[in-house]
Amino acid sequence: MTEPWQHYYQSQRLKLSYWTWGDPSLPPLVLVHGGRDHARNWDRVAEAFRDEYHVVACDLRGHGDSDWAKGGYYALVDFVPDLIALLDLVGGHAPVVAHSFGGAISLLAAGAFPEKFDKIVDIEGAGARAEENADLTPERLHEWTTQTRALEGQTPRVYPSFRAAADRMREANKQLTPEMADHLARWASHAIDNGWVWKFDPWFRGRVPSDVRREDVERVWANVQCPTLHLVGENSHFKRASFHERPLDGYFKDSRTKVIKDAGHWLHHDQLDATVAAIREFLGPPPPARPAD
Repeated sequence: MTEPWQHYYQSQRLKLSYWTWGDPSLPPLVLVHGGRDHARNWDRVAEAFRDEYHVVACDLRGHGDSDWAKGGYYALVDFVPDLIALLDLVGGHAPVVAHSFGGAISLLAAGAFPEKFDKIVDIEGAGARAEENADLTPERLHEWTTQTRALEGQTPRVYPSFRAAADRMREANKQLTPEMADHLARWASHAIDNGWVWKFDPWFRGRVPSDVRREDVERVWANVQCPTLHLVGENSHFKRASFHERPLDGYFKDSRTKVIKDAGHWLHHDQLDATVAAIREFLGPPPPARPAD
C-alpha cells in the first residue's frame, strides 16, 4: 500500500490530525473512525477509492495523533464542530463514510448541517451512545461525578511488547489476520519506557452525565437530507439495523440498510471486498475533478 500524507488542522483549541490519499484535485471522500480507533484503520478502504477520490481520514480528538481534550470530556456533540471544520477544510461538503462512534457523530452533524453532507455511509454507528443516556437526575449526577473522579487515579494499561499489543488487537476481533492486527496496532499504539500503550485518551471511556438522548437523536436524524446507507454486520453484537426496535430506515428521509454477511462490528476489516462494493455502489460515479487553480 502507498503511504498517505499526514496533515493537521485546528478545532476548538485542539490540534487534530488527518491523513490523505490520492490527487487533491479529485473530489473529497471523508472517512471517520470509531471510538478508541484511529484514521489508519481505513488504509485498505482508502486504497480502494484513492483513484476516484481525494480520500481524507481524520484522527478524532483524543485518538491517534490528535490532541486529547482539555479536561478529558468527550461528549458525542463535542466531536460535531471538529467534523464540520474538516468538511470546510476539504471544500465545504463531501460524502462521508463513518464507522461506529464516527457514524453516530456524522449522523448528528448531518442533521445540524445537512448542506455539508452529499451522502453518508454509516457503518454500525446509528444510535451509538444514545442507547445509554437518560434524563439527568440527582442520582445520575452523583454516579457520574463518582465515576469521573475515579478516572483520575487510573493509568493506561502497559503492554510488555508490541507483539502483546497486536495480540490484544486480534483478541478483540478474531477475524483479523495477523498482518492486519500488526498494521492496526502499529498506528494505534506507541512505545514508552517500559512497554507499549494505546494512543487514545483513556478518559474517552468516560461519559458525560446526560449526552444525546433517544428523543434528541430522532429529531436530528429527521433533518438529515442526504441519501444514507446503513451497513451492519450479520454477526455484530450491536444489532444496529434498528433503533429501539424500529428499523433504522424509518428515521431518515432517504435511507437504506444492508447487511454484510459473515462480518462482525468491523465490517471493513472482516469483509473488505463486500464492504467496499456496497460503498461504491451507493456512492455511484464520483463527481468531476475540481479544475486546477
